[in-house]
Amino acid sequence: MDAETGMGVNCDRYAEEIMTGLSEYQRRIVSIGLVCLLCFAVYSCGQKQNPMEKIKDLDYTVIAEDNIPEELLAKIEERKTDTFKLTFEDQGFLYICVGYGTQQTGGYSIAVNDLYETANAVYIDTNLIGPSPEEKSKPVASYPYVVVKTEFSQKPVVFE
Repeated sequence: MDAETGMGVNCDRYAEEIMTGLSEYQRRIVSIGLVCLLCFAVYSCGQKQNPMEKIKDLDYTVIAEDNIPEELLAKIEERKTDTFKLTFEDQGFLYICVGYGTQQTGGYSIAVNDLYETANAVYIDTNLIGPSPEEKSKPVASYPYVVVKTEFSQKPVVFE
């Protein structure tokens, strides 16, 4: 307690007492040090990592139907008429599946635009590419989907 005011310790007076015993050169060094410390504190507080910021691109393989694990293939067959997004883990790998439901014709393909990891999740971005106008597609329903195999991750998968 401050004897004069009856309140908490007066910081200005405390700093003044410390600085009085120092030479002019030492005061400048202490002042510069305090300014640097303050700048560092302010800078580091503003350096929060964006949880959606890409840490790294993930290597992946698009899996052909005959290489899809049987259990996963059964799940895909159950869902293929509707759009679906699912993940599956097998033997240390993560399988990410995106299906686009029933299409009126064949000739569709799916592009994997991006597959990357952030601090909080794995992100995948795909899109359905329709048949080209020159392509003569039979009017038979198709069920386009893609299965991507990558290294296993405990992080949730976000479908963009």
